[in-house]
Amino acid sequence: MFSELANVMDYAMEDNNYLDSLSQNVINKKTRSGIKKTTEYLTALYGFDLNYPPFKALKYFWQISEENDRPILALLYAMGHDYMLAESIPTVSETKLGEKVNIERVDEMIEANHPSRYSANTRRSMAQNLASSWKQAGFITGKVKNIRTQPVIGYHIIAFAFFMAYLDGLRGDFILSSKWVKALSLSELNVRELAIEAAKRDLMQYQFAGNVTALSFNNLITKLEIDAI
Repeated sequence: MFSELANVMDYAMEDNNYLDSLSQNVINKKTRSGIKKTTEYLTALYGFDLNYPPFKALKYFWQISEENDRPILALLYAMGHDYMLAESIPTVSETKLGEKVNIERVDEMIEANHPSRYSANTRRSMAQNLASSWKQAGFITGKVKNIRTQPVIGYHIIAFAFFMAYLDGLRGDFILSSKWVKALSLSELNVRELAIEAAKRDLMQYQFAGNVTALSFNNLITKLEIDAI
């Protein structure tokens, strides 16, 4: 639901009037039921609560990132609130570039993680929705073929992924192996190179020496006025 999220974020960014913007139908739905359903989904995934540190971070990175980074920011944020989206990471990341991301494999992933919980039709619908989420972020391309692709990942995205893991309580190398970083499908070398770039721009403090990773976000936490980490 990236296009709807983008409408809300862009409309309400200055006055933080996110929930009111939904009631004003900036999501451009044609029916009341469509407005209600979309509002419920977006609120469940993104919350729009400026007292919630991850959303404070999303707002900040949304403002400083390039437009083509934002679908990936949205995907990463949603992974912290949608366990099934997080569970789909291996299915996508382990598919080689140029190969088809098979919906049947996503369906099988759901059944393996939640045996006999969903009907075949429900699983199929969920698998298609998960593939759509990855597609909107650029990791899958094509309306029918669902070809695995790799979007450009910049230092803003890696800093956001690290920060999501940090806010979740992870530290050091555990951040590098977090679901947020794994979702980006980058080599460790690329991840560390981007971390260095992010550190140069004061988005984090990063050091790696003697196989020990030191990561902190003291300046960013102060800037965003986040307490009690």
